[in-house]
Amino acid sequence: ITVRDLNFSYAGTGDYALKDLNFDIAAGQTVALVGRSGSGKSTFAALLNRFYDYSEGRIEVDGVDIRDYELFSFRQNIGIVTQHVNLFNDTIAANIAYGTPNATIEQIRAAADDAFATQFIESFPEGFDTQMGENGVKLSGGQKQRLAIARTLLKNTPILLLDEATSALDNESERFIQIALDRFMENRSTLVIAHRLSTVINADLILVMDKGQVIEQGTHAELLAQNGYYTKLYEQDFE
Repeated sequence: ITVRDLNFSYAGTGDYALKDLNFDIAAGQTVALVGRSGSGKSTFAALLNRFYDYSEGRIEVDGVDIRDYELFSFRQNIGIVTQHVNLFNDTIAANIAYGTPNATIEQIRAAADDAFATQFIESFPEGFDTQMGENGVKLSGGQKQRLAIARTLLKNTPILLLDEATSALDNESERFIQIALDRFMENRSTLVIAHRLSTVINADLILVMDKGQVIEQGTHAELLAQNGYYTKLYEQDFE
């Protein structure tokens, strides 16, 4: 993923929500966007998913502007896990397989295993055939998050977008699922939208955003050594 001279403003606002973004995410590399609410992190994620189109600058995947890809085909190559999980009034198996309609039950179970979801799924009398209810009404927030992660693992995409992917999990579950995600992120271009800095300490590159711009960048250690804006955010995170 290559981002060059990217500017973006929402229609009617006149103000730039993103300004002069330039960075790269190589295959197998994890890049994190951090910053306070309103700094532009989620706006960039929306552009990468083509929920909006930009008019200044470029976002390229494999050297091609993402606006030149057929939309459905492009989105088939992005796996997304957000803190807001969308589930449907269908079986657990069908929800995991959403986006991968030809998946076998063996593949669905393997994805659930990797997301540490099988144990709670099989605690239901009907297991993977359990009807979820509208938007997973029968499930806790952590259970929903595990299904979303299983769905993304099953989809097996070259690009991965994690937006506070483990936010609804307890510490032990988060630790196990982070191991699964770390394994899955190998050889993939991964963008992490981070609200808790503890989740991005091991990122290859951290971009610190404020008012739509990247104001600092580096590894966790490099940024702490600068003793700047990132250091203040990190200290606030652990107060």
